[in-house]
Amino acid sequence: MKDQRNLTMLMDLYEMTMSNGIFKSDMRNTVTYFDMFFRRVPDKGGFAIMAGLEQLIDYLNKLSFEKEDIEYLRSLNLFDDEFIDYLANFKFCCDVWAVPEGTPIFPHEPIVTVKGPAMQALMVETMLLLTINHQSLISTKANRIVRAAAGRPVLEFGARRAQGADAAYYGARAAIIGGCTGTSVLKTAKDFGVKVSGTMAHSWVQMFDDEYLAFKTYAQKYPDSCMLLVDTYSVIRSGIPNAIRVFDEVLKPLGKRPLGIRIDSGDITYLSKKARKMLDEAGYPDCKICVSNSLDEYLIRDMIFQGAAVDTFGVGERLITASSEAVFGGVYKLSALEKDGKIIPKMKISENPEKVTLPGIKIPWRLYDRTTGKAIADVITLNHEKIDDSEPYEIFDPTYTWKRKVVTDFVARKLQTKIFENGKLVYTLPSVKEISQRRAEEVDSLWDEVKRFEKPHNYYVDLSEDLWNLRNDLLNTLSFKRD
Repeated sequence: MKDQRNLTMLMDLYEMTMSNGIFKSDMRNTVTYFDMFFRRVPDKGGFAIMAGLEQLIDYLNKLSFEKEDIEYLRSLNLFDDEFIDYLANFKFCCDVWAVPEGTPIFPHEPIVTVKGPAMQALMVETMLLLTINHQSLISTKANRIVRAAAGRPVLEFGARRAQGADAAYYGARAAIIGGCTGTSVLKTAKDFGVKVSGTMAHSWVQMFDDEYLAFKTYAQKYPDSCMLLVDTYSVIRSGIPNAIRVFDEVLKPLGKRPLGIRIDSGDITYLSKKARKMLDEAGYPDCKICVSNSLDEYLIRDMIFQGAAVDTFGVGERLITASSEAVFGGVYKLSALEKDGKIIPKMKISENPEKVTLPGIKIPWRLYDRTTGKAIADVITLNHEKIDDSEPYEIFDPTYTWKRKVVTDFVARKLQTKIFENGKLVYTLPSVKEISQRRAEEVDSLWDEVKRFEKPHNYYVDLSEDLWNLRNDLLNTLSFKRD
């Protein structure tokens, strides 16, 4: 969590064995470039949301091997003594670029780039992927749910279903980035300065002799934030009538208004409509209705379509676990070497075409229509290229190259920003609230067709002509005849 843990050793063994091998070879001083990217949007969606950068920065800032780490590595009898000594005096010295958190991201474009000695660039792979993959997965799922809610607040309620403490803690952070307005996790709310929300559990109601007494006691204790859980026994026959009685007998004499009720079971669409009618007739049209119970974007969308009288959604397990798509799938691949001042592009070729990588040192750009502010397409260029948005620019589909478009009256923005220079942090970390605001603005720049849940419009991530030619030249050079 957000503390002083040293996670340097949270890496796969092969990162260390490869680094040891490089240390003893003529590759020791070779500068490498690695890209993190992902191949497919979760849930067959139109885009993902970048998250987890702050925790990656925290990890890179604390990279150092402790005495116990060195002793353990030495005990494995896998590493040379000189390499062990190098680790004992380790100092991170890489350059890192990344897409800021909250930015919509698309397959195959580099979202994190690491430049540095091969040994160091290799060592950070596991934590880099772990951090960005997890939070980007949750922020993407949260944003789908928030968009389904069509402007109604969504609260993150999933800690008890998360896969471990860190998943609950950082998952709640990612959910806020994705658009949730609050979380039930006190530690996340405290550490990241976000809204904390919560009501009561069914056990509160069960502990009292009857439901009315449970509600009355709670209202007396929290008259300014009275939210009652009304489905412990029967929403219509018991919960709502008892809630209204408490509002009348406890809150009204104090000049207070109820915050709301929560429904956590049953046919929520039907129950919310009945509850709304009962509350309105009792003189509480301002009493909000919050619902929960294994919700996701599809259930929420259908409930709204069916006219559910819901003001706020509390979403737990299907958000915090991203249960419909449990893996983000980001990968970390070598894209170039630098030897004697010369850049040598590198490319992976696979039996699976989707696993073929893009070579070279690259820059992802986003082109925005200057009039509407909407995103037109992303373009990945080589690092020596610049997109001049004062001139018309031709983009083309990298697979179906005859599909071309000349873009005019547009603004071109680089998606990545520099995070570390020679191991030193050069980036100012925004707050989670600022990141969420960025996400809202950037998602708004996407056309609605890209935001569809089913069969979204394909947002283009094009290659510059120079990068396309480099990729094809390397394919022709590296490919072999079919078996």
